[in-house]
Amino acid sequence: MKTESILYTLVPHDLGGHRLRISLTLSNPDPQGQELALPAWIPGSYLIRDFARQVETIKASSNKRPVSISKTGNHSWRCAPCKGPLTIEYVVYAWDLSVRSAHVDETHAFFNGTSVFLCPLGQEEHPCHLLLQAPPGVSDWKVYTSLPEAVGHPQAAARHGFGMYCAPDYDALIDHPVEMGTPQVISFEACGAQHEMVFTGIAPNLDLERIAEDTRRICAAQIAFFEPETQAAPFLDSSDRYVFMTMVTGDGYGGLEHRSSTALMCSRNDLPAKERAEAGEGYENFLGLVSHEYFHTWNVKRIKPAAFAPYALGRENHTELLWVFEGFTSYYDDLFLLRAGVMDEAAYLRRLARSITMVQRGAGRLKQSVAESSFDTWTRFYKQDENSPNALVSYYTKGSLVAAGLDLAIRQATGEARSLDDVMRLMWERYGRDFYRGQPGGLDESAMPGLIQEATGFDASDFLSRYAYGREDVPLSDLLAQQGITMSWKTAKDDLGLGVRLRSANGQCSIATVHEGGAAHQAGLSANDALVAVEGLRVPDEKSLKTLLERWQPGDTVAVHVFRRDELRRFDLTLAAPAETECELQRKRPQSKKAGRHE
Repeated sequence: MKTESILYTLVPHDLGGHRLRISLTLSNPDPQGQELALPAWIPGSYLIRDFARQVETIKASSNKRPVSISKTGNHSWRCAPCKGPLTIEYVVYAWDLSVRSAHVDETHAFFNGTSVFLCPLGQEEHPCHLLLQAPPGVSDWKVYTSLPEAVGHPQAAARHGFGMYCAPDYDALIDHPVEMGTPQVISFEACGAQHEMVFTGIAPNLDLERIAEDTRRICAAQIAFFEPETQAAPFLDSSDRYVFMTMVTGDGYGGLEHRSSTALMCSRNDLPAKERAEAGEGYENFLGLVSHEYFHTWNVKRIKPAAFAPYALGRENHTELLWVFEGFTSYYDDLFLLRAGVMDEAAYLRRLARSITMVQRGAGRLKQSVAESSFDTWTRFYKQDENSPNALVSYYTKGSLVAAGLDLAIRQATGEARSLDDVMRLMWERYGRDFYRGQPGGLDESAMPGLIQEATGFDASDFLSRYAYGREDVPLSDLLAQQGITMSWKTAKDDLGLGVRLRSANGQCSIATVHEGGAAHQAGLSANDALVAVEGLRVPDEKSLKTLLERWQPGDTVAVHVFRRDELRRFDLTLAAPAETECELQRKRPQSKKAGRHE
């Protein structure tokens, strides 16, 4: 029996009001009453977001007659029984400038399918068609997406054009975000596969050629890493191209992976300008983001934890393995900048040292393992507050250190014959390569020790028990020393010895975080306290505070006045010497031969 395709139509009909109009037509709705749902979260961002709250209006009809539709839950609806075809028309408010949802204005329209496409429950496996229409009165916009054009359909879209697109099922439909507008665009090939880079927003004199060449090298290195023999790009199972969609803002940063594309945000100051030789650390951050999201094409979009195969988009999907999927990816993102030749070793070691510093400064690493952090991401990691550094550890950052330590431990145990690379390639072969071709299941929660031993011969049970499922610090100093790299610690330039993180704005300096055990904690100061004065002298910003505190020595006690809410408080703070909390990594220099010595 032929399966009827589900038809979606989308138009950004109200640019000034930031609205999308969507319709969904089902040829054969459930005769008992069709149920519909909008995802409550988007894969890759593990927080219930309730996208349905942005549905402003919704109505249903069949054969030009109204059909009753009612809300049945936070993000679900039910239509009254009808013979069909059934059409649901609704309007979505799209004003979330992030990589997660949808954003529409007079300059562009961007959306993720999870925030705009209702799912007809019971028909998730049916093929889908999507008709994209231009905003009324707009003639110069183009469409950028990895969603395939509906070749052979009478309304098939041309490349970058409005018209009909297609997906094999609902899961695929919502995994290809769409950008519409007049962005800056450049294309390149890596290992024979087409890639597009799309930059939306104001980015004057953007050096597209440099960005494309650096990205090409990163992509080629990652493809060859997973497929050394065939060098076949993984996304060719769902699209004929990969699309990097970047929203350029004044201070944005972030990314969200998809099976054949990624949505990124970055600061325009992080992007290189033409004829500027030095792009700076911000550009390293952007390339690291590009590398991270592209690595996800293998690790989490195809190699998945069993809890994500398939996704349950109406509720939390708990797993203890995000330290593998995000942590390992965070390790390899910078490593591939080094392997691709877009970063030298000194810069790589500096970035690795920064990750070590970030983890070491947080007392939360002693209270929560990265496995626990993974499981609690839904309620804790994505809902951080002023105390989070004291209570939580990042499965991204410490997860990357677990990966680094595991890589070094395997290399040491096998005499450099094996590494974490072998583990990743085994995971790809067993769980990822054929995922979208019907291979069932994902990585079991307890599978990692066995996989590591199978791939490398190294028994990682004790290592993982202590550093991934336990709360011990990864012994990177000893492991790096085996590679000829020394670890040392120094006092950070911005460390005042107070044990706080500060923020300054509009002539007011306040406390963002009080680190457990520090001088501020001992004195009774709290997050969100607004600093007024130290020993009667006003404190307008961090620089003034630093200058003022230089008048005293560690061990001295000073009077600190703060506003806590609208109440003036005084605390006696005993100053402490700044701790050596900033990590430095350096390659050991070979010893020179002494003059006159004969070998």
